[in-house]
Amino acid sequence: MNTMNYFPQLKNITRAKINLNDVILQTPLQKNLNLSDEFEANILLKREDLQVVRSYKLRGAFNKIAHLSADDLKNGVVCASAGNHAQGVAYSCQRLGIKGKIYMPTTTPQQKIKQVKMFGKTYVEVVLSGDTFDDAQQAAVADAKETNMAFIHPFDDEQIIEGQATVALEILQDTKENIDYIFIPIGGGGLAAGVGACFRQISPQTKIIGVEPAGAPSMSESLKAGKVTELKNIDKFVDGAAVQKVGEITFEVCKQVVDNIVLVPEGRICTKILDLYNQDAIVLEPAGALSIAALDFYRNEIKGKNVVCILSGSNNDITRTEEIKERSLLYEGLKHYFIVRFPQRAGALRTFVDVVLGPTDDITHFEYSKKTNREKGPAVIGIEVQKKEDFNGLVQRMEENEFIYEYLNEQQNLFQVLI
Repeated sequence: MNTMNYFPQLKNITRAKINLNDVILQTPLQKNLNLSDEFEANILLKREDLQVVRSYKLRGAFNKIAHLSADDLKNGVVCASAGNHAQGVAYSCQRLGIKGKIYMPTTTPQQKIKQVKMFGKTYVEVVLSGDTFDDAQQAAVADAKETNMAFIHPFDDEQIIEGQATVALEILQDTKENIDYIFIPIGGGGLAAGVGACFRQISPQTKIIGVEPAGAPSMSESLKAGKVTELKNIDKFVDGAAVQKVGEITFEVCKQVVDNIVLVPEGRICTKILDLYNQDAIVLEPAGALSIAALDFYRNEIKGKNVVCILSGSNNDITRTEEIKERSLLYEGLKHYFIVRFPQRAGALRTFVDVVLGPTDDITHFEYSKKTNREKGPAVIGIEVQKKEDFNGLVQRMEENEFIYEYLNEQQNLFQVLI
């Protein structure tokens, strides 16, 4: 396939929309009052978190499978996914009565694995393989070659891209206003390529902003290098958008349609997940909150503008809530970890609590091991402060009272071992 010459055409995107009419929901485009007030802009949310499988991935998966011939499908289909593409493929298999085999990383949240099995019913088999999406994909590709099952790529495929592009058609149909900015989450690049290509043809004045997690900037690094670049190490927290290598096709399209890419720290994403839940009762997975988390980086540019954020999915595992809260607090400067060396005498801890801690400081983590024949014993302490500025006073009081400490937040290798 010559990826250099491919560009999603409106006729193919429209055909994809016709294929999907009886399968997907036309999800709402909703104005968000809280965000609109905060950014002094007209912020519209495209609610793909409300899709049948709670993400946009069903669009591309069904469109791809619908294009396959009976001969292509005789041995069934196989795919690899961190979760949402898997659910789209599983639902498509169940709707079409096709056998499917789905490879997922061993790190995939249990909630997503259960959802895949629920949507696929008796038509799909789930296989856990490797630690990342890329590991699972290698296993799925090898299986496809051995069994002649049709491989359904999660993003690097023309029909997949055209299916995802139907999100853009709905956005443009549902608003009479000119859209000044659209923020699109990027993992492998299928959504950004499809939506971006559609906007370029219908609304060329719209600024198309891709958003990646800071710990997995695959598209950003590829665009800088001028070629698809595989990252050796990524932060897998934003599992729906954490890929080591973007697609060849999606890269070539994104190169033409994306105006800029914003890299959002994982902690910032966590803060937005909590804000949206508390303020608007919207439940998002980390990848689903990427577009909203990017608004802070464009605060001045979007003032007074019409802005669309695509909420790409809501398949979040409730067991991750504590991790999301922790990452948010660390990012916002409200939680701090120390190794404190306490004198091994009665009352040392009481002095720390009564003198060092401020009136609103809270110890949330404490591990202490008494060492024999030593004057001082180390304790790992987590302290939550009420305001970011309270940290300076806390450190000052430790130093004034001669508590010897090491600050762990900035020592990531040590932090990951001890916390």
